[in-house]
Amino acid sequence: MNVKEAINERRAYRSLKKISVSKELLYDLFSCAELAPSCFNNQPWRYIAVFDPETLEKVFSSFSKGNEWAFESSLVIAVCSKKEDDCVIKNRQYFLFDTGISVGFLILRATELGLVAHPIAGFDEEKAKDILAIPNEFTLISFVIIGKRSEKLNPVLSPKQIEAENKRPERLALGTILHLNKYGQQIN
Repeated sequence: MNVKEAINERRAYRSLKKISVSKELLYDLFSCAELAPSCFNNQPWRYIAVFDPETLEKVFSSFSKGNEWAFESSLVIAVCSKKEDDCVIKNRQYFLFDTGISVGFLILRATELGLVAHPIAGFDEEKAKDILAIPNEFTLISFVIIGKRSEKLNPVLSPKQIEAENKRPERLALGTILHLNKYGQQIN
């Protein structure tokens, strides 16, 4: 699978099957994530791979309603960073951008391996940071839920989530996201 194929295959499925989490899998995913570009090569991203069943249960308790589907996962990745670990040029803070690129690399590699890598924003940050002993100065940006796609729909899914399982959600038109030479000049 090439990069464009991985981009086209990537989907945020919510009906998952558990996977076997091995040292080799973790090394594979994170050796790709670490190759992402960052401002002055600062590499501000920090990851916590959670796969111990007892710790997973605690982490799941920090997830917001609507993310119960993630409880079927056997690997959850906490994504953290802090402003001080990356460039701040004038008022522009790069740590979130650079960490996002690294997560993108991880997601594409997971897709290439036939896995689902679904980032979520619905969680109690303070509770999750406490469970995972993440220092206060870090921002817990996201969790990435890893699993294998299940053809059987997860019964906790809402009607909207079921619709997204069956059909890729609409993307914004290229004319909405791409402006030519200056903002407001759109591609036809």
